[in-house]
Amino acid sequence: MARDLIDLLWRDHPDAPRGGTRGPQAKVTTKQAVSAAITLADTEGLAAVTVRRLAADLGVSGMALYTHVGSRDDLLVLMVDAARAGTPRTPYTSDHWRTRVRQVAEADLALYTAHWWLLDISDQRVSLGPGTIAAYDHDLHAFDHTGLTDLDRDAALTFVSDFTRASARAHRPVPHAADMAEVWSSWHRRLAAYVGDEFPLARRVGAAAGEAMNTSYSPQAAWAFGLHRALDALESLIDHP
Repeated sequence: MARDLIDLLWRDHPDAPRGGTRGPQAKVTTKQAVSAAITLADTEGLAAVTVRRLAADLGVSGMALYTHVGSRDDLLVLMVDAARAGTPRTPYTSDHWRTRVRQVAEADLALYTAHWWLLDISDQRVSLGPGTIAAYDHDLHAFDHTGLTDLDRDAALTFVSDFTRASARAHRPVPHAADMAEVWSSWHRRLAAYVGDEFPLARRVGAAAGEAMNTSYSPQAAWAFGLHRALDALESLIDHP
């Protein structure tokens, strides 16, 4: 019988309940199963991660694997927490909160880039795991010496995290997608002719943005602009509470 998810997440804690010692030793551990699931998701996508597929890859029965990871939904939460736990948390070196918060956002974007499947998991139970809580604690320290209350510190971090997650979706590669820089280079003049004078503002602004970015949309430009504006918004709260 599988342990509750909270016990699986905290399985290495001294107070966590232990499985029975009777019977043959298990062929795999929860850690091994979660690690294999992460590798599978990284290479084939989250849809490939099923208990049946994972059990076959590990050479165990599905029922045996369920005792280590609970349900598939529980497994996904375990994967998120393991990914968070496995990400190095770089110490802050700047005395300025904007630099520290930028570091948090950039580290989060890098994590999504390494594991795109994280964007497909929205189970709020991920907040209960040790890896996620350790990351949360580290990221909260980016707001040290800002004078924010505990509630505002939590809300500010959530604000930055939500922006980063949304931006990561725009950065996510789309299989077989056209190269928009190439498309824009080839078609922008013809597009301008088709648009004509019907939408003058869209034509003028789109042309200016396209010339600057050499494409109709740049996730990198949107990230740079948006993160700066997000920090500006927080500055109004921190410097003028």
